Amino acid sequence: MRRFLFPVAALLPMLAGGCLARTAVNVVTLPVKATSKAVDWTTTSQSEADRNAGRKARKEREKAMKECRKHGGPDCAQYERDGRN
Repeated sequence: MRRFLFPVAALLPMLAGGCLARTAVNVVTLPVKATSKAVDWTTTSQSEADRNAGRKARKEREKAMKECRKHGGPDCAQYERDGRN
């Protein structure tokens, strides 16, 4: 029994030290990770801005097409052509 106890007792500080070091790194990097996540939530990326601009342009084009059809304008084909491209 004693023969097995000594190697385990000798390895225990090394095993615990790795866990403590990892925990310390996690505690130190936590504020950085939280801050970067908050910045991601509050800012708009370029792809999101492009997507929102495209959505807005499509809605405006659809609205113009509805108004044109409603009033029977001769140039309604222009809106339909722009909508397909």
